[in-house]
Amino acid sequence: MPNRVLIADDDRAIRESLTRALELEGYDVVAAADGVEALTRARRDSFHALVVDVMMPHVDGLAVCRVLRAEGDRTPVLMLTARVETPDRVAGLDAGADDYLPKPFELDELLARLRALLRRATLAQASDVPGHADDVLEIASLRVDPTARRAWWADAVLQLTKTEFDLLELMVHNAGIVLDHSTIYQRIWGYDFGPDSKNLAVYIGYLRRKLAEAGGHDVIHTVRGVGYVVRRP
Repeated sequence: MPNRVLIADDDRAIRESLTRALELEGYDVVAAADGVEALTRARRDSFHALVVDVMMPHVDGLAVCRVLRAEGDRTPVLMLTARVETPDRVAGLDAGADDYLPKPFELDELLARLRALLRRATLAQASDVPGHADDVLEIASLRVDPTARRAWWADAVLQLTKTEFDLLELMVHNAGIVLDHSTIYQRIWGYDFGPDSKNLAVYIGYLRRKLAEAGGHDVIHTVRGVGYVVRRP
């Protein structure tokens, strides 16, 4: 069965061109012209991924993502945005998006990011099957359970998104080893977005903040010009 993708964009030309391009790649595509229609479709039907524009009338893409996440819908979301400033990217990721792509974009990059989201979703589903998960990972007061996909600092449960958990699990599993940016991008996103991408820095910031709120300071360290490492504080 082909992967089913919802495209939500109020720009008719973009919506129709993406629909044609994804169908040529073998996807089953459903298109929505605004946020209200996108929510209606997402609630009624099952999709493997959502491609959602931020700026849409009635209900914007950020609200679409927030509502779906609040309802427990974990379908991967690729956010399209004409806003390229860091606070705007952060807003999209905070809303629960798994990735973002600034407009204008190259079709090949969108397809690559979509493939990466689908691969990650497949791996996450496989990790929920008994016999596919590793033992609980621990460093200092931090515990990460890949089977339950939960993490704690001491007795405090860390409320992590899917991408945040994947990133924390990768680094804790490789505690003491400096992971370079390219390696992390390939392992978490399935695609190296290059040295100018801010995705990784944004998610590292999220993890540090959530760990600090639970009492876990100085766990994730930056190795300038290389990447990141988890060490015992």
